[in-house]
Amino acid sequence: MGNFKVTLDRIEGSTAVLLLREEESIKLSIPLFLLPPESKEGDILNLSIDRDVQETEAAKERVSALLDKLKNKNKETE
Repeated sequence: MGNFKVTLDRIEGSTAVLLLREEESIKLSIPLFLLPPESKEGDILNLSIDRDVQETEAAKERVSALLDKLKNKNKETE
């Protein structure tokens, strides 16, 4: 899906409730600070969600390195 439009339905405290434009029964709640400062109820917003392959791989490598470190530490204490 990647890019889509939402309506800023309402603001509840520090949370923005967004409705997906094609199917207005689908709601997204996100922190208000993520929206442009001038956003107000009724505004149509463009959202983009992209997969970050490089960051995903970097995170997997960090976790793998930590697991290896823990496994080696456990072998030393046996």
